[in-house]
Amino acid sequence: MAGGPEQPGADGPLRIERFDDRVVATLNRPERKNAIDQATIDALHVLCAELEAIPRILILTGAGGAFASGADIAELRERRADDARRGINANAFIRVADLPMPVIAALDGYALGGGAELAYAADIRIATPRLRIGNPETGLGIIAAAGASWRLREIVGEARAIELLLTGRAIGADEARAIGLVSELHPADELLPAAHAIADRIARNDRAATIATKRVFRAPRDEHPAVDLEAQAALFESPEKFRRMTEFLERKTT
Repeated sequence: MAGGPEQPGADGPLRIERFDDRVVATLNRPERKNAIDQATIDALHVLCAELEAIPRILILTGAGGAFASGADIAELRERRADDARRGINANAFIRVADLPMPVIAALDGYALGGGAELAYAADIRIATPRLRIGNPETGLGIIAAAGASWRLREIVGEARAIELLLTGRAIGADEARAIGLVSELHPADELLPAAHAIADRIARNDRAATIATKRVFRAPRDEHPAVDLEAQAALFESPEKFRRMTEFLERKTT
């Protein structure tokens, strides 16, 4: 990774480590298995504002052997119809998903409910064998309204997504990998290094091309191929494209 870490943020609900090319954000309520409360949502918005202004790779993880056990049920129980329409968690997770640079979720232990939906907002998900991920919301008298109803289908397909959402079944790491919900499994002590290794590989690529790839990948189907061609047109004029291709050609001739 480029440079050493800057001073981590205060030990609030989201612990931040900043590097030149990435940020590691650790959900930091281990006594509540990192349940996502309003303070966590507020901290995510602050972090997103920073990464929108100065794009860097984001690694999301959790403290204490869990990613996030869900939304904070004590807070959730008191929310009413107007709170639902505000999309408190949904809008924060949309902002995470829409960050210019890739988001990597490193999942250990529970990733349930809102915790699963935050993981679905990432571009890449890796996990430990202890992972338990799912959306038990219907058992609590609500729906998974912070992204699962559309992102899970995009990730694992319609048939598997609707089965998981309707049953509220949590799945383990092996099944999550088999259905493509996570791409890699690592022992707990190797999880964060594995996330950094992915970030290292991304960081070696051209930053503008990385941002364009994510933007084009997430564009609606009816915008293709126009969105691809416009992004490529801009990159074709980039000095970095000429530098990298010239370097490649010179390596081939030596």
